[in-house]
Amino acid sequence: MTFESLLVSKDEQASSRLTSVLTAFDSAAHCCDYSEAIRRLSEENFDAVIVDFDDPPSAALILQNAYKPSPGNKRITIALLSDRSKVRHVLGAGANFVLYKPISERHAEATLRAATALLKRERRRAFRVAIQLPVQIRVENGGALEGILLDLSEDGLDLLSAQPLCPSAIIAAQFTLPPANAEIKVKGEVAWANPNGESGIRFIDLPESLRSTLRDWVRATAPELPPEDPEPVSQCKLSDLSAGGCYVETESPFPERAGIVLYLKAEEMEVQAEGQVLVMHPAFGMGIEFAARTREQRKQVENLIEFLTTRPGIQPQLLVSPGTLSAPNGHKYSRAGRPDEGEDQLLHLLRNHESMTQEEFLEELHQQRNSHEVASS
Repeated sequence: MTFESLLVSKDEQASSRLTSVLTAFDSAAHCCDYSEAIRRLSEENFDAVIVDFDDPPSAALILQNAYKPSPGNKRITIALLSDRSKVRHVLGAGANFVLYKPISERHAEATLRAATALLKRERRRAFRVAIQLPVQIRVENGGALEGILLDLSEDGLDLLSAQPLCPSAIIAAQFTLPPANAEIKVKGEVAWANPNGESGIRFIDLPESLRSTLRDWVRATAPELPPEDPEPVSQCKLSDLSAGGCYVETESPFPERAGIVLYLKAEEMEVQAEGQVLVMHPAFGMGIEFAARTREQRKQVENLIEFLTTRPGIQPQLLVSPGTLSAPNGHKYSRAGRPDEGEDQLLHLLRNHESMTQEEFLEELHQQRNSHEVASS
């Protein structure tokens, strides 16, 4: 599997080092200047856009043009940054990852490891099988519609409805999936919609058992096999944990708003929990809010905490896998079934990190950790 990357920088040292590292990750680097980048983004397809913020206005404009409105097309964006104090500004401008200059080969490899894992996962999520089936649609706070299912994946579907749907609308869809005539009922959000009634639906609150059914159907029905799931990012350390979230130290953190899956392995037991990255510190770590929209997700978090608290002498293996580049619904991701945010100091810190530098955040995290240790002794 190869990837195409657009590299926009006047820094020859940075470009040379990144080109070498990108090659090791099976990514071809296409180098150009700022003025040429916007034209190439409009005419060519790239999986990743890497832009140097030595020229902040031009770099910000390139990031704006890096996102195409077409369905199923998501690019990874990486910013090169000399002034570390500007990292919050750069992330706010749309960068998924940040590489500090001068470029360290180790930092570049760690960042591209996470970026490549996300790209592989997004390709898998976008892998859809064309099929035409009747589908019944019910719009939340609205009426029922008839439609035709056009294609299907483990993460969403495209359909053609009798009336156009509104972007961001929540719908329920029901259809019968061959060859076993399985009745499929899903809930989704309209990711995009055309005036002719064609819409793209992104599943939400999908039970893992149903996702597994759809995944197996895609594998069995697709004319060619979808890309393999990416390897989890290892070399992670769980430094802080609460009922609402955790902080993981790793050189390969995933972007803010990304959906991820945590795996803990020790002895014969394995526990996993879903979450969303709320804060990312380049080359250092990430703060994760646990998903708790469904009973299954809440049980996963409970199992995770019980696993750790009942085995204080065991050092489990921690792995983190990407789920999606952008988890749905922002901070609504896990409020249901969660204690009040004010009761969970770690979750409160994760949700209110925007005004803090990395140093200020880590100092507050350290103080919370010490306070918890004193209260527990």
